[in-house]
Amino acid sequence: MILTRAFVATATVGLFAAAGPVAAQTVRLSYPASANAGPITGRAFVFIARTDRTEPRRQAGSSHSSEPFFGVDVTALRPGESVTFDPSVPGFPVSSLERLPAGEYFVQGLLLPYTEFPRADGHTIWAHMDAGEGQRFNDAPGSLVSEVTRIRIDRGQPTNLTLNLTRVLPPVPTTEDTRWVKRIRLTSKLASAFWGHPMPIGAVVLLPKGYDENPDKRYPVVYTIGHYSDRPPFSFTFEGCDQAESAAARTARLARTAREPGCEFQQAWTAGRVPEFIAVYVQHTTPYYDDSYALNSANNGPYGDAITRELIPEIDRRFRTIGGAHARMLTGGSTGGWDVLGLQTHYPEVFGGAWSLYPDQLDFRNYQFGDIYADSNAYGHSDGSWLAREIPSSRTTEGLTDLTVREENQAESVIASHGRSGGQWDGWQAAWAPVGPDGYPLPLWDKRTGTIDHAVAERMRAAGYDLRDYLERNWSTVGPRLVGKLHVAVGDMDNYFLNLGVYRFEQFLESTKEPGKGPYYAGTVQYGRPLKPHGWQPWTNQELLRIMRRQIEAGAPRP
Repeated sequence: MILTRAFVATATVGLFAAAGPVAAQTVRLSYPASANAGPITGRAFVFIARTDRTEPRRQAGSSHSSEPFFGVDVTALRPGESVTFDPSVPGFPVSSLERLPAGEYFVQGLLLPYTEFPRADGHTIWAHMDAGEGQRFNDAPGSLVSEVTRIRIDRGQPTNLTLNLTRVLPPVPTTEDTRWVKRIRLTSKLASAFWGHPMPIGAVVLLPKGYDENPDKRYPVVYTIGHYSDRPPFSFTFEGCDQAESAAARTARLARTAREPGCEFQQAWTAGRVPEFIAVYVQHTTPYYDDSYALNSANNGPYGDAITRELIPEIDRRFRTIGGAHARMLTGGSTGGWDVLGLQTHYPEVFGGAWSLYPDQLDFRNYQFGDIYADSNAYGHSDGSWLAREIPSSRTTEGLTDLTVREENQAESVIASHGRSGGQWDGWQAAWAPVGPDGYPLPLWDKRTGTIDHAVAERMRAAGYDLRDYLERNWSTVGPRLVGKLHVAVGDMDNYFLNLGVYRFEQFLESTKEPGKGPYYAGTVQYGRPLKPHGWQPWTNQELLRIMRRQIEAGAPRP
């Protein structure tokens, strides 16, 4: 929402010194009973932005462009009670309130409620129960927020500011189904039993042309997986399809990827110019992340089983699918790229092929960039010289560091404690690490120092989440069921260094040609060169469906 001047409450106060610590600088948050009856256990935030182009909370996050924000846990906070922010409360990208320079700012408070989960493993934890927003800490329905206050920070006198959290963020709007798009949502018995709380899984289903007119016809299914979305698969859309793509936009898109715009795909799909599939986008958020990583997990629960034993049978029951493994294809990008390879390799009897695009780390010797088995620190390394090196987390296509691993983890530490930020590093840790003594994910490294716990890394490897290692250890038994089913594509300048893990993954796959190591995997690995970024894929979605169709025909049972 764009803020108008009428919406902004002005309070000209000298809150923070421009340089050096100043005593008694505080911001207090409280909420009235009219907003929530309380008590609330969760995380409180103060957001401070230089502009009012949108609410300050929407200008914050774990990115290099984030405006300053500060976070602190609250336990059983009641209406009228306050939570205090002083210079000891951590922040990102500014580490403390006292380090803000002089100037004019727009300030907003937020309180994110957590849910209590009495889990089946005997641990009771508190975490944010996703409400259809995709684990966005600054935009979750039910959160309490203040109006935006304009302040002036000057050198000098200590001043207190109190923000009253009077507004409750509304539920995510529901989306109506159409003749093409259907949504299903069910309560997973498996995940709910683990969490001690009703846990939904769902899907957005895109039906092919002629589905209603051919009631006896059955169709293959392509499952697309990735970060939470309520949109149909393959960016199928009816929005803005009357607007032609400009020549400049088309040139820029083709420089990144072959993927066609949603309108172009929609026109081909509705005209029947693509192979007939039922396309399904899987929704599987957890209290830790907007994606379960699609396998059973000590912290997330049995989502691999929930997807394969509950969701897929429900899709088969409600829609006219062919139903056989040979007619179930998988595709996804980034997080979804890892998901589909995880599902295909750990459930080879369920799926007939996976097309993994720019996947998260397939080999933990490149955990994006660093090696969690050999490195001592996730944030920096030394080659024996006097100059230590910060490990990058993301880069531009030209190679310039965008964020470091330290910076991103600092941001996640401000968003939440105990690995509950919903951020990328915490998401991996929740999916793959063991449970700690307190019931939260056992940290792979110390968020403050970056020191890696190699015992945690080894337990992640033993559990089969390092997919290259898992395949190498189990190829003699799982390999025969994966021949021709593994396909990977990544840009050579992936912005998150994910091409490095793909190189190692391919090295193992190609080694299956060697005598005694077979069968040969007989799949494909493709690299976008030169300078292809995260998001690159070598074919349009229409071409991908044609490739999948050929795979289905080749794998169909013979009469």
